[in-house]
Order: sequence, then structure tokens, then C-alpha cells
Amino acid sequence: MSWLYEPDGTGHDLDETDVRVRPNPKGNKPRTKIRPQHTSAPLGMVLGVDRGRYRVLLVNEDRMVDATLAKELRKQGPVVGDHVAMAGDTSTTVGALSRIVRIEPRTTLLRRSADDSDQVERVIVANATQMMIVCAIANPEPRTRLIDRYLAAAYDAGLKPILCITKTDLANPDDFLATFAGLDIPVILNRSDAPSLPAMRSVLDGQTTVVVGHSGVGKSTLVNALVPGAMRSTGVVNDVTGRGRHTSTSVRAIALAGTKEDETGITGWIIDTPGVRSFGLGHINFDNLLRSFEDLYKVITICPRGCTHLAGSPDCALDEAIEKGSLGVHGAARVDSLRRLMASLESKSEY
Repeated sequence: MSWLYEPDGTGHDLDETDVRVRPNPKGNKPRTKIRPQHTSAPLGMVLGVDRGRYRVLLVNEDRMVDATLAKELRKQGPVVGDHVAMAGDTSTTVGALSRIVRIEPRTTLLRRSADDSDQVERVIVANATQMMIVCAIANPEPRTRLIDRYLAAAYDAGLKPILCITKTDLANPDDFLATFAGLDIPVILNRSDAPSLPAMRSVLDGQTTVVVGHSGVGKSTLVNALVPGAMRSTGVVNDVTGRGRHTSTSVRAIALAGTKEDETGITGWIIDTPGVRSFGLGHINFDNLLRSFEDLYKVITICPRGCTHLAGSPDCALDEAIEKGSLGVHGAARVDSLRRLMASLESKSEY
């Protein structure tokens, strides 16, 4: 007896029909890309981030839980101030770890870049309502151009700016404040030995305030004075370089409690941020930069069409205002600061 066809030497003509398909013993369904909506998931506010773990305050429950990110959020996770939806174990059991499955729509977003040439934005805080710019009048010396950058970032993010001058017992701040006399922003003066707590509480209560400033200006000292239990690390200024030491290394939201007997619960939030020596504006809207210089923007609006407002622009109203002295003693310095920022953003070179 012989086989009529033996292509593989065994007498079988094999094809895909000869492959045995093993049944699925568990009866599992194929995986789907459709994710659950978590419509009834409890909500919380992110207060801090540490090595991939999120500290979240559950809304209406006044208790904290630790959480990690759901897989779908790992490319762009939440930041401090975000309101998020939670899933998994949100109990108070030791070692419990829930999951952040959704980021709620944001009202504001404060961002920065490494420098003005970097188009990659770094999100700092979400859902803040105002920015308190802390600046020391001495030790370290104030940097007006850094303050201009903060003001531009605040305007771009839709935050109300507040200027807080610390260490006024070391020097008179009047001449420095004259630089910003044309801006309609609240100013708070603080001594090293006696922070003006009532003045600060009057502008902080009912708000979510992000605190920013150069290293060593006293941000964490102010936070500790406002919230004695905050325990934010403080440092000193180097006598040789005149620079402050980075003490706060992470962004953290801290609750403000009521100071009166009839006040209960949380009356506001302070978001303390690490001190920085530069604040890139590579992401900022150009028109928002112009509008942040409130004292100069009124002059810019009467410039001829097509005016770049840069140095050398023909018939620029800024130059005419400087010649007439209508911008005040510090007008030329203000225009120079604006033009430096404009040139930096326009050429995408480091400022």
C-alpha cells in the first residue's frame, strides 16, 4: 500500500485546518479598549506628590488617602491642586492604595518652561485663583525682572497677583516699590521678626493661593507663620553668593484654618512651591506678556499699526513716553525689561 501524496514524508498534507485550537478553559472575554467612566467615583483634591504616590483629600469626607495613577493617566498625570476621581481602596486601612482614574476639568493652570527657548511646558499648580509673589528687600537682593516674569505667568494663567515684600526691617522698600507703582496689585510688607498675618489673611481667605519666589526670600517662613503645623523647611542665605538655599523641594497644598471662634473648617489654601532662580516663559501667549505690563500696555495701544515695540521701532509710543517722562522715574527700566522679554520670546533665546 502506498500514499498517493507525501509532501512532508509522513503521508499528510497539512494546512491550517490541522491546527488544533485549544478552548479557553476560564471563559475569559477578549480585552477591550473601552475604559469604565467611573461616574460615581468619589472626588478628591491632590495636596502633594512624592515618588509616584499622590496624597489626596477626599471631598466632603475630610480624610486623606494615598493613591497611584491608573494606567491611562501615566503619560500626563495630575498636579497639586487638581480635583480627581478615585477608585479602588479609599479606606483608612494601613497600606491601602487607591487609584486616580480621572482628572476633573481645570479652571486655571500655572506653567513654566526650563528657559524661554524650551517649548516643553512644566505644569506647576492647577486650579489656583491667585499668585503671591514673595520678594525680599535685602538678603537676597530683589530681582525686578524675575518679578516681571511671575506677573506675566500669572496673567497668562488667569491668576490674580499679590506682591509680598519680606525683610523690610533690613532696608526701606519704597524705592523698589516705586518700580511697580503703575500696577494695580495688592502689596503686603513683612518684617523678619513680625509677619503681617492679618494683612495676609485678608487676601488669602477664601482663595487658593500659589506662593512663588526666589530661593531664600522667606516663602516657607511665611507659610509656617500662617499655618504653624505646616512644618515647611526653612534655610539661610549664603553670605558669599547672596543666594538662598533650596529648602522646599516639592509643591504642597496646605489648608488655612479659621482664626475666629465662629469659623470652622478650611477657609483657604496655600500652595507652597520650591524656590527658583529662573522662570521660563517659552509657553506664554505673546499678547498676555504685553498685557501683564499694565503700566505700559496703555501706551502700547496707541502705537502705530505694525509696531513691534522693540528697541529701534520707528515712532514707538514707548520711546516717546520715556522722552516726555510720563512713565515716571523707573519708566525706562520698565520698558527695557519688557523689551528684553519680548526679544527673548521672539528669538527663542535664553533670557
